Amino acid sequence: MAEKRMFSKKIIDTDWFMDMPQSSQNLYFHLSMRADDDGFVSSPQRIIKMVGANNDDYKLLIGKKFIIPFESGVCVIKDWRINNYLRSDRYTETQYLLEKSQLDILENGEYSLNGNPLVYQAVYPDKIRLDLELDKNKKEINKEKIILQTKGGKMSTQYKKETFDTIIFESEKEEEVKDCLLDFVKMRQTIKRPLTNRALKTLINKLNNFSSNKNDKIKILEQSILNCWQDIYALKNDKGVNNGRNKQDDGQSYDGDLFKTN
Repeated sequence: MAEKRMFSKKIIDTDWFMDMPQSSQNLYFHLSMRADDDGFVSSPQRIIKMVGANNDDYKLLIGKKFIIPFESGVCVIKDWRINNYLRSDRYTETQYLLEKSQLDILENGEYSLNGNPLVYQAVYPDKIRLDLELDKNKKEINKEKIILQTKGGKMSTQYKKETFDTIIFESEKEEEVKDCLLDFVKMRQTIKRPLTNRALKTLINKLNNFSSNKNDKIKILEQSILNCWQDIYALKNDKGVNNGRNKQDDGQSYDGDLFKTN
């Protein structure tokens, strides 16, 4: 395994990175220095304790998508291939082949979860619970028939279950907006106000009614994520007037990490 590690200014010079506390930035550097040649870190919790960081720093790196955690306890540096280039004669493949199989490599070199709903459930078991359960009548919910061809050439019928991922994928074409929608869903889980599939669809429809512009959608979602609002609200116009409902219309105020009802 190579001993030297590099960092790209495309990553560490961004406001997204520099806005993090120094303890979170420091943890990112230490995790990257101890990653294997595919960017996987075998014992992030040990490194957190060793460098004097805490779990909040680790969660922030996850929330800002600098690392991707797995149920096994290992994590991977999302921008590893942007930061590092290893010659083939110095490269040793990771031992975490199962986790590696759950990743795709995007055109810009980023790692991305490969879209398998079961994989997503494994990565975020306490954040996003995908709707894979059966209803009271033991029937599959929201099932969509899919015809697949097996290796033997035979055709088989399977059912695609509706999840947060599939709802967002089918409702929105812009990748950046999709990412923001997933961040909003995670935020709602964090404040103990999880969304249902139906609520997510309603929220997406509301977002589309506010604006069809990609940048506006991102700003609308980001203002709710940053303020931990349970709903989304239209952007203020040039006169400072909010075209949507004010967040206080729901009878809720934000205090610390949780919502309280007035």
